Amino acid sequence: MKNFTLFTIFVLLVFSNMFAQQEKGIIGYNNWLNPWTEFKPNKVAYGTPTQILSGNINRDTKLHKRETYLLLGDVFVTDSTTLTIEPGTVIIGDFKTKGSLTISNGSKIIAEGTHTDPIIFTSSRSVKKPGDWGGIFILGNAPISKYGNEASLNYGLKPSDFKSISYGGLDPNSNSGIFKYVRIEFAGKRTKDFGYFNGLTLAGVGRETVIENIMVSFCEGNSINVIGGDLILDKMVSYKSYVNDFEFNSGAQCKLINSLAVRSPYASGSAISRCLYVANYDIKEEADYSKAQTFVDAENLSLVNLSDDLFYDTKIGLVNEAIYVGEDVSFSIDNSVISGFSPAVILDENIKINSTNLNKIKFTRTYFNNCRGNIFVKNNPNNDDLENWYGSSAFNNVYSRGPDSETFIDSDNASRPDFRLQINKIIASNDD
Repeated sequence: MKNFTLFTIFVLLVFSNMFAQQEKGIIGYNNWLNPWTEFKPNKVAYGTPTQILSGNINRDTKLHKRETYLLLGDVFVTDSTTLTIEPGTVIIGDFKTKGSLTISNGSKIIAEGTHTDPIIFTSSRSVKKPGDWGGIFILGNAPISKYGNEASLNYGLKPSDFKSISYGGLDPNSNSGIFKYVRIEFAGKRTKDFGYFNGLTLAGVGRETVIENIMVSFCEGNSINVIGGDLILDKMVSYKSYVNDFEFNSGAQCKLINSLAVRSPYASGSAISRCLYVANYDIKEEADYSKAQTFVDAENLSLVNLSDDLFYDTKIGLVNEAIYVGEDVSFSIDNSVISGFSPAVILDENIKINSTNLNKIKFTRTYFNNCRGNIFVKNNPNNDDLENWYGSSAFNNVYSRGPDSETFIDSDNASRPDFRLQINKIIASNDD
């Protein structure tokens, strides 16, 4: 009896330890990408618009699944209004007027799709391309790190009232609504004077806002841009963005968990683009250091660069770093996978390598795979100190050179890929 008990305890310890070692990258007993995501959106026909959305929406409005809506020009939800969108509703961004949707500060969006019936924002063109339409802006009154409590969007939007594009305030727990099981496809229009729109911009958005299960695909700007605010992003997907997948700035306080960014060297813009771009300001003189500075806490991310010939693509300069960490920010990443980049991480050249800064920038229990270098300081030819610091057993990081086919369960599946980590046929799974 004693031997049997000891054997049982041994087996439980082996299995629990085995699974604990694989809890890196996106996790789940099932592939949570299915069935709500779409990796071939250019192959899907969404029908002809039956209703038009334009101008200001200044009274509570509900969009219905039975209709298909055309987003015509710059559309604003204003005057403390709530826009509700039924599961399965399709909203088409107009190509000619570069349609966009802005949820103004004080208003709300309740866009709560389901895993079998997501809400879809997509292009009006029959042959869809990145940048076909604008994007979605959700504005709130949570703090930002710029001087003054408010700022305004600078994308060339044309509101009837300046307040419609203002964001920021004093309430970190403010509520801008629910945005869940939503796909955003082919957004990111380019403007002559203001650069590219983002697929989804979250500016001054507070902690009570629910942002979960969002997929932004083939965006010509950043997929998701977080400007200030205080929020949790859960199960986010960025697929083949032309610029950055996730950009954080202006004092953003953000927890990013169980999320995926898939890059391709053949679907990126001419500028350097990353999975994560973490900064504290665009112009240093605008940063108010009496306020909370940008802090990103990332957990269970899978950051993947898909390449047919990684060595060649890296050699000719098509592969960049996965993560850029700017000056004066705090950043931590844990239990994650970074695969196929050159290098994995770049720290801004103005970051001094000392104990104070290294305690603000943490990489723990992370799986670095097929990266040409791991953690570098920009323009610094000698990064031995960083390699030794983060390579210490205390951080429990792992380094490997495995092909995608052996690293992920099914990354080659064009329609229903599975980017959960697979080592020795053990699947990363840690659902409660």
